[in-house]
Order: sequence, then C-alpha cells, then structure tokens
Amino acid sequence: MTYTHKKNALAVIGAPVLAGLMSLMAASSVQATDRAPWRLSQAANLPDWLSLSGTFRARYEGLDNQFRAGRSGNDQIVALRTTLLAELHLARVTIGAELEDSRAYLDDTQTPLSASIVNTAELLQGYVAVNTDGVLGGDSKSRIKVGRMTIDVGDRRLVARNHFRNTINAFTGVDWIWSDASGHGIQAFVTVPVDRRPTAFTRLDANDIQFDKEDFDTLFGGIDVTMPVGLADANREVYALGLAEGDSRVKQTANRHLVTPGFRFYRKRAKGRIDFEVESVLQFGEERASRSPADLTNLDVFAYFEHAEIGYTLARPWSPRVVLQYDLASGDRNPSDNTIGSFDTLYGARRFDFGPTGIYGPFARRNLSSPGVRTEIQPAKNVRAMAALRGFWLASRYDAWAGTGVADPTGASGRYLGTQIEGRFRWTILPGNLQFEAGLAHILEGGFAHRAPDAPHQGNPTYGYMEVTATF
Repeated sequence: MTYTHKKNALAVIGAPVLAGLMSLMAASSVQATDRAPWRLSQAANLPDWLSLSGTFRARYEGLDNQFRAGRSGNDQIVALRTTLLAELHLARVTIGAELEDSRAYLDDTQTPLSASIVNTAELLQGYVAVNTDGVLGGDSKSRIKVGRMTIDVGDRRLVARNHFRNTINAFTGVDWIWSDASGHGIQAFVTVPVDRRPTAFTRLDANDIQFDKEDFDTLFGGIDVTMPVGLADANREVYALGLAEGDSRVKQTANRHLVTPGFRFYRKRAKGRIDFEVESVLQFGEERASRSPADLTNLDVFAYFEHAEIGYTLARPWSPRVVLQYDLASGDRNPSDNTIGSFDTLYGARRFDFGPTGIYGPFARRNLSSPGVRTEIQPAKNVRAMAALRGFWLASRYDAWAGTGVADPTGASGRYLGTQIEGRFRWTILPGNLQFEAGLAHILEGGFAHRAPDAPHQGNPTYGYMEVTATF
C-alpha cells in the first residue's frame, strides 16, 4: 500500500503498534487457560460495594482504493479506544460512571474522520440504576436506569452500544428492562440522544477535547416485547420506536419525525440443529429533503427493512456453521416526488451484517438489496474464524449508495454495487483479558461503481485491520 500523509510526531505510533500486532500473531506458544481473568478491582483490593473495570483497544486499519465520492487514494489509521467504568453498589441501587477516550492517528486530509471515530476524554455514562426484582411477579427480574447511558435493543440493528466502531452511542433519559423465568421480556425507554463532539475535521484530526451535549431538541424512545413461541425453542419480538427531531442553535437537522414498528421471529444457534431469524420493519412519518434552514417542506416518509437468515451448526469438531442471509432496505424510488422511501437505521450497528466499518463501511442499512453466505469454524477453544461472500445491489437505482455519497439520479448507472469477500480471525490469547482480531474485506466492484458519474473510479477496494483488545 502507498500512502501520502501529514507528517507529525504522532505518526511514529503506527510502526510499533503494527509490529506488536504481528508479534502477537507469531506468539503461538501463548495458550489460553482456564485461569480466572485478571480484574482491576481485585488488584486494587477494592471493597465489594465498589467496582472498577475497563478496556483498551488498539486497531490498525488500511484501505486501498477509495470508494467514496470526492475522495481519492489509499488510507490508513490507528484507532485507539479506552473505557473505564466505576460502579458504587448500595443495596438495590447502583451508581455508575463510564469514561470513553477514542482517538485516531496516521490520518490525513482524505481520511473520512468523524465523531464515529474520534471522541476524546468523554463521559460516556453517568447513571443511577435501581434493582426492582419481583415488582411484577415473584420470579421476575427488572431494573430502572436513569441518567446518561448506552442502550442495546433487540438484535441491535436499530439501537446499539457499538462494538466495532471506535466511538459509542449514548443517550440520556430512562431505560426499564423486565424479564421472567419463562422467557418473556419487556424493555421501554425514553431518552434524548447525546451529540458527540467535536465535528470539525481540524479538531477531530487534533484529537481535541470538546464535551458531548444532550440534544434536548430531539426525543427518542420505544418499547420492545419478547415472548417465547412455545414451539421449537423459538422466540418472537415486537417493538416500536419513535424519533422526533428538531433544529437547535448549533445544529441543523432534517426534522425527522419517524415511527418505526417491527417484528422479529428467531431461534438461537445450537449444535446439531437449524437456527433462523426473520425480521420485518416499517417506517413512516415526516422528514425534510435536506438539513438546510431554508428547507421548510415536510415530506411523507414510507420505508421498510427486511432481514432473513437460516443457519446450521454441525455437531462435529471445529463446530462448522453455514448461514444464508438476505437483507433488503428500501430506497427512494423517485427523488423528485413528495415522498421519502429511504430506510433510516436510526442508532443501529451494522458490522455484524455488512462487514467492518471504521474507515471502511461501504454498506449501510439503506437503499440496499444483499444476499450472502457466511461460514464459521472454531478450530480450538480460543480460536474462531469466519468467511463471508455477499452481493450488493441498490434497492432503487435512482437513490444514492448510502454512506459513500455516490449517486446517479437518472438511474442510468444501474443497481449492482459489487460483491464483497470478507474474512475474520479471532484469537483469545488470555480468556477474559486479551484478544487479538484481524480481518480483510475486498470488493469486486459492479457496474454502478464503474459508471456512476461521481464515483472515484479507483479500482476494487481492499481493506484490512488488526487489533488487540485488553479487558481489565
């Protein structure tokens, strides 16, 4: 790979980080054990009513052949993420605070830096959680959390605490979770999103500290209900999410007012049996065509998302598993009418469906039709590997390739984006403490990427990453 980058003192971090990752790959003599993980709380001899834990992740990413509109060349980045969580346990009450520090190095002016990569020295969570077990039945478990927090809902496609991404979504409000011994569950929350800052490239590039703020002009909430089906160990889930967005003095929005109801039917994976997942989501409401303060016209929204997969895990050595998948996220069929048809994935995660994000992330849950097949193996207790093949088409040839800025409103460039080949290797070096992961993704570009007028036409993109995560 050939790169052109700014020169600064921080650039020297790239070589030792990469060398360290490679040396871990070669250290085959280090084996996983059944020892108890090392924890900061125990090492500090903290009392039972006080806990302290955290993570540190260092990841090197490289990209050959840019695919985003308006960008060119190759790219690389070192992304560092540190979290530190302290909790005070008082009978049924837990008071918690979590700090997040996400930084980027080796970037240049062509790197797609944003608040999804950099968020320095930030209060990610600050909450009070109350244990309300038994309130709705003797065997029920529940808790109410109030304050700034991270949230996972259902399969995490619409609301998620981000895992692969270098920064994490946060919300401020109330989140209630309840479950019983028979498998029924309810989650309900009312929040305002937390806006990550800074957003200006120069400040992101310098890893400047600018504290996040609650967006009190936006309200986001929902309810999610899970119920066992009572047949073949399957479950069903129904949910509804609501978003009401407004402009503020410092931020212009598209004034989204969206209602997103959905249904999911699934069976968890287990050796020697078929597992499956079917999810169907509608989305309707109002939204403006742009974020311009001069745009005051509300357009009707009607969009949808469908996901289906079926898998099988063999009860054999290495636990081989094969999964067939299909995703369909609607696009806007007519950009000149008064209706928006592009699906909005809200605050969801996408790495587990479409591949790595970071400086990569070419595919999003919007204007997309994608079948795929994935295989997984576990050759050792502490080693897992995955390979996937997915084709990607635009759901509407008149709408943009989401996340890249590439579009052809005439529809003349067709729909086929390309085929992605992906692989991932994950090695748990010290269970509960140290994990190594490496991944590779390559896109065989399709007709749309070749013909669209604002596509960069750099050639087939190739992305790779290596990371080490320490948990303490």
